Amino acid sequence: MRTRLLPLLIVLMAAVLLALGVPLAVSVAAAQQQKVVVDRIDDTAFFAALAQFVTDTPGGAPPAPPNERLETLSRELDSYHEVYGIRIGVFYRNRTPMANAPVDWLLPQEGDVRAAFDEALLSRRSDDPEQVWPWQHRRLVVASPVIRDGDVVAVVVTDSPTDQMRTRTLYGWLVIGAGEIAAMLLAVGAALRLTGWVLRPVRVLDATTHDIATGRLKSRVAVASGPPELRRLARSFNEMADNVEDVLEQQRAFVADASHQLRNPLSALLLRIELLALELPQGNEEIASVRAEGRRLAEVLDDLLDLALAEHTAPDLRLTDIGALTAERVAAWSPTAEVKGVRLVGDCPATTAWADPVALSSALDAVIDNAVKFTPEGESVEVGVTSNGGTSTIVVADHGPGLTDEELTRIGDRFWRSGRHQNVKGSGLGLSISRALLAAGGGRIAYDHHVPGGSGEPRGLKVTVTVPRSGPVV
Repeated sequence: MRTRLLPLLIVLMAAVLLALGVPLAVSVAAAQQQKVVVDRIDDTAFFAALAQFVTDTPGGAPPAPPNERLETLSRELDSYHEVYGIRIGVFYRNRTPMANAPVDWLLPQEGDVRAAFDEALLSRRSDDPEQVWPWQHRRLVVASPVIRDGDVVAVVVTDSPTDQMRTRTLYGWLVIGAGEIAAMLLAVGAALRLTGWVLRPVRVLDATTHDIATGRLKSRVAVASGPPELRRLARSFNEMADNVEDVLEQQRAFVADASHQLRNPLSALLLRIELLALELPQGNEEIASVRAEGRRLAEVLDDLLDLALAEHTAPDLRLTDIGALTAERVAAWSPTAEVKGVRLVGDCPATTAWADPVALSSALDAVIDNAVKFTPEGESVEVGVTSNGGTSTIVVADHGPGLTDEELTRIGDRFWRSGRHQNVKGSGLGLSISRALLAAGGGRIAYDHHVPGGSGEPRGLKVTVTVPRSGPVV
């Protein structure tokens, strides 16, 4: 969720900063240009005042030399151009120069300079120049009329380079950009902390849900941080988990108590059946059938007690040699397999993992018993141990009739047995007990078709038991 929420927040913050930064950058560029334009207006106004009395004729005819005012104006223009590098000139109405610097700079026939000159002839200052951006190598032109006795007798024109102005604008933009980057980094840090604060209870809730789903029913969510809504959700979740645990505990207690209470009357009943069998002819089929059903009922009750105990008892996890434990169980079941005419083969190299040895042994007993039980005479059952990264795996593969795809989805359910195998001895609880024993220690069990030798034709069942190699989190 964080990977989806964080980019959204970053995009929104970037859009806000961009919406603030672009107008600010435009205003910085406009302010720099306006400052230059105001300076040029002041300069042209000053030189217009000097040039006002250079000519004595309203029509703007050049004065006859020598003219001290004209010389003063020329010196001022030369000094101005030399200091600032700005081209400047005072031009009569007929576009001839009164004075200019440099002396070879004349009015062009068209362009910004000519447009500003024509505008000033109408007795008004030229319009504000178009905005110059840092990437544009343009010049700023400002013109002011020289007015005498209400008539425009000449025009002062300045043609300014914009390098320094564009440099200052670019520097201002860099400052804005640095500020935007700093603000963005600060906003990203705040977003990380905000999303972490908001999603931390969600992650804890997800981890606790996983723990409960895998059998650790004592797990609860710590209601300590996060928004009020998530704290209320955590409290509600804890209440729900308490209720679920109470219901399951009552169910387990009922199964255990019922099994225990039924066990004693059943034992007494089986004893009376044996005593009754002594009074009847040997080989009586009815007594044999009753005796077999009684033993089957006793086996079911024993499995129910084992299942209740497996779901209730906390695992005793320790670092265990999975290979040695599996080899021990293979050796223990080998005589049973030999009696049935089944080869029980084990490949159990040494590998360690965290498991409850007693629980894992019981789970392997159920799995190997199931494999030997359904494997026909003359076939084999292979047991292999491998390790891969953070897990150790025990694979038990048989060459029995196997299961269909639909049956694979139901295997491990309590009391479920395939309709094709109802005549095989069993209660239908063995694999359920195995799953409960493994889940308590963080392990799992999976079922699939066994395809021997890569032949592509399923033949038998493959049971995979996986236990973690990393220690429990304290």
